[in-house]
Amino acid sequence: MTLHAIVLGIIVLTLLTVSLARIGKVKTKADYLVAGRSLPTFVLVFTLLSSWIGSGSLLGGAENAYRHGFAALWQGGGGWAGLLLIYFIAPRARKFAQFTIPDLLEARYNQTARLLGVIAVLFAYTAITSYQLTGGGDILHLIFPTVITADLGKYIIAAFVILFTAIAGMSSVAYMDVAIGSLTTVTMLIALPILIHHAGGWPHITQSLPPTHFQVLGDFTLIQGLELFLPTCLLMLGNQAMYQKFFSARSESAARNAVVFWIIGTVVLETIIVALAVVGSVLFPTGEVHDHPREILAWTALHGLNGSPILSLIGALLMGAIFAKILSTANNFLFSPATNLVNDIFIRYLAPKASNKRILAISRLMVVLLGCWALYQSLHTESVLKKTLYAYTIYSAALTPVILAAFYSRRANGHGAVSAIAAGTVVTVCWDLPLVHHHLPAWLAARDAIFPALVVSLLCLVVVSAATRPPSREQVAQFFPE
Repeated sequence: MTLHAIVLGIIVLTLLTVSLARIGKVKTKADYLVAGRSLPTFVLVFTLLSSWIGSGSLLGGAENAYRHGFAALWQGGGGWAGLLLIYFIAPRARKFAQFTIPDLLEARYNQTARLLGVIAVLFAYTAITSYQLTGGGDILHLIFPTVITADLGKYIIAAFVILFTAIAGMSSVAYMDVAIGSLTTVTMLIALPILIHHAGGWPHITQSLPPTHFQVLGDFTLIQGLELFLPTCLLMLGNQAMYQKFFSARSESAARNAVVFWIIGTVVLETIIVALAVVGSVLFPTGEVHDHPREILAWTALHGLNGSPILSLIGALLMGAIFAKILSTANNFLFSPATNLVNDIFIRYLAPKASNKRILAISRLMVVLLGCWALYQSLHTESVLKKTLYAYTIYSAALTPVILAAFYSRRANGHGAVSAIAAGTVVTVCWDLPLVHHHLPAWLAARDAIFPALVVSLLCLVVVSAATRPPSREQVAQFFPE
């Protein structure tokens, strides 16, 4: 336990040092929000990778893999499919080069689309931040079970995340991710073969688990697989945190090159995460982790890698890597909606001539306020997997269709975008409310919100756009240059 505590302490001090080292470079709004548009390819790769793989994969995905085996990769596979399409979007996003997704929505559609976009991002991204706090709290409780409760751990993680994020904005977030991404990749690659050996080898693992754990669909139906695949894919395609990284890129070629290595890193790491959870289900089929399977990776790092000083060090580093990944994702998804409130509300409507000093102060205040809201949600979260899909669905249904239409449809207009964002958000938020849920047909009530919300959103976008006047030539020109 002492070794794990030392590793976590070193990680926290390292991340704090990186943040403080970048603070002197933050003097303007662009420095804080998009790192002065100066990020090179290697930094982009790690910050994209670290922002994407967090508690959704390390807790929600691992929980799914513990119960269902490699079929859990349907969730990760949605992200991989989205990444292949992003390769073509990245340079176009960098060419547009604004600060936030609502910037894009207003430029392509109208002010109402911007405001509704802010609301959708706030719902989705604070929910994503909240279950990072849950994951970090779980880890602190596992390491210090008699000192730190899971809820106290959430408060401690929230304090870390708010501090790191507020200090230097995108610059600190991006450069912290380089250290975190390197640590996570190396430790997971080392830990997996060791744990496979401890579990008796791969043949023993396959014999110990149901055959469905190693099948493409496993014990899922095709619809259940798609309910994992689609929210992840669509979130990836419209992810504001990702577009902000592209806006922060040094050039269009840097943005595109980063996507190539991001695809490779994401496929490798998410497959390793699922494999670690599957191996962990053989090593620890019963006990506390069986009742809380979202903890399987941290539990395996704590109890599956010991017996010698080297193994204990690997276990501590793996635990530290998981902890750092969770912090990194929380930083990214807390920072992103804070930029919305500052850039899309404060600067746009309240103080358009505010000084850089005032903008930086308000930006840090927004980080603190949104961090507190995310903490409140975290204290009331029971299932990380369910919270993950809820957050992904809001964004997937409300924003991704209109974001893609901005780049690929000349006919989509402001009325269609506004109706689509509103419909996608309302359907997702209201789907599980008892007042709504009890009045749905049984076959529909059993489904997640992704298909209904997405269908309603797309219908609104297409039908309303077709029934109203097309967008102006000026609106279209900046997305479809001659």
